[in-house]
Amino acid sequence: MSYESLVQGIRELVREGLPEGVKVTAIELEGPYVVLYTNQLEAFLSDGNLIRQASQKIHRRVIVRTDPEILMTPQEAEKIIREVVPPEAEISQVFFEPETGEVAIEAMNPGAAIGRQASTLNDLKRRIGWVPTVVRTPPMQSKTVDEVRIFLRSVFDQRQKFLKKVGTRMSRDRSEERIWARNSSLGGYREVGRSAHLLTTTNSKVLIDCGIDPGSDRTPYFNAPEALPLENLDAVVITHSHMDHAGLVPALIKYGYDGPIYCTAPTRDLMALLLLDSLKIMNSEGRRGLFDSSHVRKVVSQTIPLRWGETTDVAPDLRLTMHNAGHILGSSICHFHIGDGDHNMAYTGDIKFERTWLFNPASNRFPRLESLVMESTYGGHRDIQPSRTQGAEELTRFAEKVILRKGHLLIPVFAVGRSQEVMLVIEEKMRLGKIPKVPVYLDGMIYEATAIHTAYPEYLNNQLRTQIFQQGDNPFLSDIFQRVESPQKRSAVIDDREPSIVLATSGMMSGGPVMEYFKSWAADERNGLVFAGYQAEGTFGKRLQQGLPEANVNDNGRTVSFPVRTEMVNAEGFSGHSDRVQLVNYVATLDPRPQRILLCHGDESKSLELATALHKRFGLETRVPYNLETVRVL
Repeated sequence: MSYESLVQGIRELVREGLPEGVKVTAIELEGPYVVLYTNQLEAFLSDGNLIRQASQKIHRRVIVRTDPEILMTPQEAEKIIREVVPPEAEISQVFFEPETGEVAIEAMNPGAAIGRQASTLNDLKRRIGWVPTVVRTPPMQSKTVDEVRIFLRSVFDQRQKFLKKVGTRMSRDRSEERIWARNSSLGGYREVGRSAHLLTTTNSKVLIDCGIDPGSDRTPYFNAPEALPLENLDAVVITHSHMDHAGLVPALIKYGYDGPIYCTAPTRDLMALLLLDSLKIMNSEGRRGLFDSSHVRKVVSQTIPLRWGETTDVAPDLRLTMHNAGHILGSSICHFHIGDGDHNMAYTGDIKFERTWLFNPASNRFPRLESLVMESTYGGHRDIQPSRTQGAEELTRFAEKVILRKGHLLIPVFAVGRSQEVMLVIEEKMRLGKIPKVPVYLDGMIYEATAIHTAYPEYLNNQLRTQIFQQGDNPFLSDIFQRVESPQKRSAVIDDREPSIVLATSGMMSGGPVMEYFKSWAADERNGLVFAGYQAEGTFGKRLQQGLPEANVNDNGRTVSFPVRTEMVNAEGFSGHSDRVQLVNYVATLDPRPQRILLCHGDESKSLELATALHKRFGLETRVPYNLETVRVL
């Protein structure tokens, strides 16, 4: 629908349906939304049918805001908020979002801030014009979350211009040609790493994920003809923040992409954290990256965060809905509605079809689904993982063994996901006396990533959310955990002769602080190492798993060699990926079941084995494309 027809449709709606005295003072396109500014916000808020009718009339998501001319200044509004909200609410921070007309009130006691039957909030709406929302103050302050909010406020004017440009581009006229759709494999097919998929339709181009290869310097096939020029992409959609899915998004911006990036809010924040950390590691190792910190800031400013279940136009003939993937915080299955119901296609990213200590299982119900692009990391017929309980027991047994022999236990972890699950298990087992109580050191980004988890409780599973926010029992704040904040602290931990447990990044031992501990502890057979996450081919962690007898690692620019005598075990029950049984069960329970499945994110043999099994059991069309192969789905 063109801009002119959108505006005309809204004008007709205004003439037909608004109560007397209610005026729409301005109409703006902001990214995927149509924004109506009004002199009577309360009329829209009290009658939900007005917004619903507007959305149905123009076939776009509608947001209603108070006319800026009558909107109270943030300074005046905050003063009234602090006067109206009772002291027992314990307001910690107030964040104004000018681009949405909302104000977020962080409070230790949200119920007191909301008031009986939302009486306090309704009073605030009438008095300040801003739409107030109340969120619980995170039990752990996140520097990343705070800095992202401050940065977005500082670039408000530029972001408004950007959103209007996105909205205008999205509203261009569709081609009259019959609609078609195809998926191009730009990375992550018959391999693990550098995930990138290009969904192309008659009218649109959308890139889903853009990751690095953790075992090499290979990038997605940006030079494929269908991907160029990057400026022609309508959108980039990120399933989750791990670097094999999001590690090269800033490079897209460096080389010409200036459009929207869609993901959940926690994915945006975690992505910023991980991208900046990867730059820090590269700089410390004297390597030159494909982007710099200015491109990471552009990623944040160009991101349009979406909530699970929220359907949004992202291109003239594509609508996107994100659903829980169960993998890490904010990870999403991305469901695309193509054309006017012509085809429905979903990309799983990485999924976990099992309730974990952190998350509910991956969503398996969609309104419609004809094609599915699914991961196959553990798709081989022998890829049966231990249960979460078995993984916890293996970690408990080995930790007790290492500590009793006065050794150090090193656990390489991804900062996001696995580290938090390992923390929950260690805290519980030490509290119950099943692991001797010793210091548990957190090195790298683990503490900050954990704080981000507590800033987005709606993305955690129900049990953990209740435990932290209703029962006041936050296992992440246990006194056993100590943050390693400096090289001096790290050296002290390494030299300490008393037993300890260390969780350190990176999870595949491809750099980061974990290597400092490993270099010092690997030659001592009293020490132990637990692999709690996937180790990709070509990584140092994978070579250790395969029995590397001697290590050659970089130490301040020179190569040092030492024997590997530390005892190593795999605690596979902590994986954030579904195993073979879970992947098959996921397809078995999909509602509706797709007609076609394309498999990616797995070694070639595993993808092929899973494709064969799914075809035989369900009679589906299954394919394992090669990189640079295009499959027409419509």
